[in-house]
Amino acid sequence: MNNFTLHTPTRILFGKGAIADLRAQIPADARVLITYGGGSVKKTGVLDQVYRALEGMDVREFGGIEPNPSYETLMNAVAIARAEKITFLLAVGGGSVLDGTKFIAAAAHYPESRDPWHILQTSGSEIQSAIPMGSVLTLPATGSESNKGAVISRRTTGDKQAFHSAHVQPLFAVLDPVYTYTLPPRQVANGVVDAFVHTVEQYVTYPVDGKIQDRFAEGILLTLVEEGPKALQEPENYTVRANVMWAATQALNGLIGAGVPQDWATHMLGHELTAMHGLDHAQTLAVILPALWNEKRDAKREKLLQYGERVWNITSGTEEERIDAAIAATRNFFEQMGVPTRLSGYGLDGSSIPALLAKLEEHGLTQLGEHKDITLEVSRHIYEAAR
Repeated sequence: MNNFTLHTPTRILFGKGAIADLRAQIPADARVLITYGGGSVKKTGVLDQVYRALEGMDVREFGGIEPNPSYETLMNAVAIARAEKITFLLAVGGGSVLDGTKFIAAAAHYPESRDPWHILQTSGSEIQSAIPMGSVLTLPATGSESNKGAVISRRTTGDKQAFHSAHVQPLFAVLDPVYTYTLPPRQVANGVVDAFVHTVEQYVTYPVDGKIQDRFAEGILLTLVEEGPKALQEPENYTVRANVMWAATQALNGLIGAGVPQDWATHMLGHELTAMHGLDHAQTLAVILPALWNEKRDAKREKLLQYGERVWNITSGTEEERIDAAIAATRNFFEQMGVPTRLSGYGLDGSSIPALLAKLEEHGLTQLGEHKDITLEVSRHIYEAAR
C-alpha cells in the first residue's frame, strides 16, 4: 500500500427527516444563498422543507444550474454572491448543483481583475479561500457532497474541466433517501453507473496490496449491482434507496482511493464527449469504460481478474476468457440499467473522433491512466472501439 494522507471532514446527516438538523449546521448570522437546478426541488417540496428549516434566517436563492453546470450561468450567481455579500452557500440538488456551487464559492473570492475560468485552467491550485458551503442532496451519483472536486463546462468554448480544492469541501451534507423517490429512471440509472465507474477508476488499476481499499471497493460495486436494478423497479423502497445513496457517497469521498493507484482516463475521455455532444456524464462513462478496459487489459490484468472473480464470480476459463467475461458483465450491467454502452446507442458514428482528440491535446490530456501511458493514439483506439 502506498503512503497517503486522508482527511474527510464533511459531516453527514443521513436518513429520513435528516433536514431537521439543517439549521444547526449554518451560522445563525449567515447571509445564505441557496442554489438549485431546474426546479424539481420546488415540485417535490424539498426546497420548501429547506426554507422551513431556515425560517428566520437571511436567505436568498439562485436557480437554473444546469446538468454539466456552465461557467456562464454560474458567473451570474457569482455576481449575486459578491453584491449581496453572501457568507454561506447551500446547494440543494445533485452533483451538478454541488459542482456549480463549489465554483461559485471559489470564484466569489477570486480576484475580480482575473477571469475565474483560470480556476479550472490551474485545476484549483490558486484558490486561496472560498465561501463556506453545505448541501442537501437529492441525486446520489457523483459523491460531490463529501469531496473537494468539481467539473465545470464553458459553453462558448466547448470545454469541460475539473478542479480540486480543500477550500470548497462541503462542511456538511444532508442525505435523505426519501428525496430520491421521485427521480426519473434516467437519473437513477445515471447515478448508479456514475458511482460504479468512480469506484473502478480507483480499483481496477494494478495491485499494491491495499486489501482494505479493495474490499471496500468490492462492497460498493456489489451493492450497486444488487440494488441498482431494484432502484428502478421499486422507486420507493427506502432500504434500496438508502444503500444506493450511501454507496455513491462512499465511492468518491477519498476513502477507497487512499494509498492506491487511480486511473480517471475514462472520465477524461468522457468529459470531451459531454462537452462536444451533450451526452450525460454517466452515459459517456458507460461508453468509454468497456472499450478502455479492453484496450488496457494487459496493464490491468491482475485487477481485472480479481474484479471478475470477486464482483461477478467469474472463476472458470483462461485468463483472457475471464477478462472478456468481466468486461462483458460490466457492459451488460450498464445496459440492464438502461444506459447504452456504445456511441451508436446515442446516434453518434465516430466522425467526431478527430475533434475529440484535438480537445484532449488542447487540454494537455496526452498521458492518461494510472501508468500515464494512454497517449492520443491510444485514446483514438478507445474512441474507435466505443463506436
